[in-house]
Amino acid sequence: MTTPSDPVDPQPVPATWGPASGVGSLPGTDPVEAMRMVVGELPDFAHLPELPARGPGADLVGRSAALLVDLAFDLTPGGWRLVPRAGIDQRRAQELLARDLDALHDVADGWTGPLKLQAAGPWTLAAGLERTRGDRAVVDAGARRDLGQSLAEGLAAHVAAVAARVPGASVVVQLDEPSVPAVLQGGLPTVSGFGKLPAVEAAVVEQELADLVVRLPVPVVVHCCAPRAPIELFRAAGAAAVSFDLGLVQDLDAVGTAIEAGIHLVPGVVPGTDTTLSAPKATASRVQAWWRELGFPADDLSAAVTLTPSCGLAGATPAYARAAMAHVREAARYLLPE
Repeated sequence: MTTPSDPVDPQPVPATWGPASGVGSLPGTDPVEAMRMVVGELPDFAHLPELPARGPGADLVGRSAALLVDLAFDLTPGGWRLVPRAGIDQRRAQELLARDLDALHDVADGWTGPLKLQAAGPWTLAAGLERTRGDRAVVDAGARRDLGQSLAEGLAAHVAAVAARVPGASVVVQLDEPSVPAVLQGGLPTVSGFGKLPAVEAAVVEQELADLVVRLPVPVVVHCCAPRAPIELFRAAGAAAVSFDLGLVQDLDAVGTAIEAGIHLVPGVVPGTDTTLSAPKATASRVQAWWRELGFPADDLSAAVTLTPSCGLAGATPAYARAAMAHVREAARYLLPE
């Protein structure tokens, strides 16, 4: 077991991180078409797309719960809930994930290089699942422990399934943790909506995240595009990379500490919903200015970062999603040393 005073070592990293990638979600309902778009627009660091528009079971919590081993869940009017026996909603979520793996095999067979898979992290998953009786699983240490162990086992099996379909890929797992700031600040609403759940100590959040990270057989990226993303906590939990909205991260000391520790940075540099995009060179200039403010050598920048949209693209139009991926790919080219 790790402790906050004794951070775990980062996981081994890929031979090379790609210059640009996606966060995870995309618009649309066709997994084959989504996979083709990702491979075409992000040829150096693809990811397995998530398509929440397909409905329940394709959303972040339902899709991640589909990975759980020996735990059952179902959809209620209030959201996803842990239940004694699996039902139709769990089977639907698992079938959607299986279709995504089929699409990956059909489109990315022969792929070599980094390939990213995404799932809710232990805290976001516990925040999104209700207990059979009571409030969110996040308030119950025993429920969190069971979820963390089940998710670790399921993710390891998911990695193995992907590696079998795409043996040339260097698999990376991204844990999405948008709920962690609210967990730390006591900002999660109760199921009734009339109150807030108590804050959880940072030491506990770090410990339980580290317990999952260390169980995974591949490098782990921890992603949080919410305000006040705890970069230092993610680093101390053993993440090989941290992913965040560049416009929301203000703690430059934490970012600098992560860089010095060899943590890869995955800054989100364009909005996740439709907007007028600037020229890719202008985006690169903004990243370069931020790097100079951090005080690191300019020639180190391109190897230290992977550019992405600031968050998932599920709320964007298909045309904008394609443009956003092309934009981060082109912006990354301007970061290469001259």
